[in-house]
Amino acid sequence: MTLLLVAVGAAIGAPLRFLTDRVLAHYTGHDLPWGTFVVNVVGSGLAVFLAVALTDSGLTALLVIGFCGALTTYSTLSYETLVLVEAGRWHHALANVAANLGGGLAAGMAGFVLAHLLFG
Repeated sequence: MTLLLVAVGAAIGAPLRFLTDRVLAHYTGHDLPWGTFVVNVVGSGLAVFLAVALTDSGLTALLVIGFCGALTTYSTLSYETLVLVEAGRWHHALANVAANLGGGLAAGMAGFVLAHLLFG
């Protein structure tokens, strides 16, 4: 049952990641991977918030592991960073990694604090 819940969550998170990337690329261009940055930061904050707030293991599997796990993406971050490096855009590549990691950690900490404020 847990595997099915993870799969259902992932089936929603992965397309949402793709659509977020496409929409942001349309509005911001393809110079920087803003879509990946947004899903990684939002997904990190949401995952930690839900991990603290949820007590049901089924909901945790569905939302934290499945949905947030598929929404966020380390592999795409790696690929897009290497594309920036190959284009000779080292400063952008380093900024991309720093922003994703720093933003994800900050969002995770904010999710942790918010969940504790709301749910004790």
